[in-house]
Amino acid sequence: MRTQTRTWLLLSLLLCTSALAEPLRLVTGDNYAPFTGKALPAGGMLTQVVHAALAQSNTDSTLEWEPWNRGYLKTLRGEYDATFPYVLTPLREQAYFYSAPLLMVEQHIYSRAVDPIDTVDPELLRGRTVCVPLGWQPPAQIQGLLEQGILSRHSPIGIKECARLVLIGRDDFFVADRRLGDTALQLIDASDGQLRRSTAMISASSLHLIVPNSHPRGSVIIAEFNAGLDRLKVSGAYQQVIEGYIQSRALTQSTP
Repeated sequence: MRTQTRTWLLLSLLLCTSALAEPLRLVTGDNYAPFTGKALPAGGMLTQVVHAALAQSNTDSTLEWEPWNRGYLKTLRGEYDATFPYVLTPLREQAYFYSAPLLMVEQHIYSRAVDPIDTVDPELLRGRTVCVPLGWQPPAQIQGLLEQGILSRHSPIGIKECARLVLIGRDDFFVADRRLGDTALQLIDASDGQLRRSTAMISASSLHLIVPNSHPRGSVIIAEFNAGLDRLKVSGAYQQVIEGYIQSRALTQSTP
């Protein structure tokens, strides 16, 4: 009987070890330059950060690319272990554990130079259309105006499409992090005389890796990831990844 008990205990231990040894199943979305993108070096700036943080905690992983909304829902159903990068919202916080910030972002308004928008002024924005990519959460001030019916929302597939739609006058403006918005303008070859970024940011937020709170190891995954991310930042490697990526993109974009 004791032998049988020891056998079952050993089998259980082996099964647990096997489960822990399985690679972390990650999913992210495309066309979120410079943060994530299939065509970007190493999958984008934050893809590099996530992989580097996991390496610090000796965690193997796999990465799949899905449309944003599909990847989000598949993660919630348990088909993936984690997804990134996402901003914190009350609705998501009910369903997901959030990692420490991958990056702090500064949200700016991007509009046509001939029809500039610099502030979230309800009277100025009444009747206008904001472009918000499918699956994205707009800043709280913009969301409030949408809920009041002051603004209309148009949701194409990505931020590059938003930049193009604002340029041709289909939509009036979009809101994005400075790095993200500037990259979108470069991707559609928009000049300063065509589209412009607001002088001041309208809000600041952070981007995170998220794991469903229904995941049996959700809190452990987040704790291990945060520990790896912290080691990455303390060592100085985090800043090297961010600055190195920005510099490499600048060199690539300046090459004919």
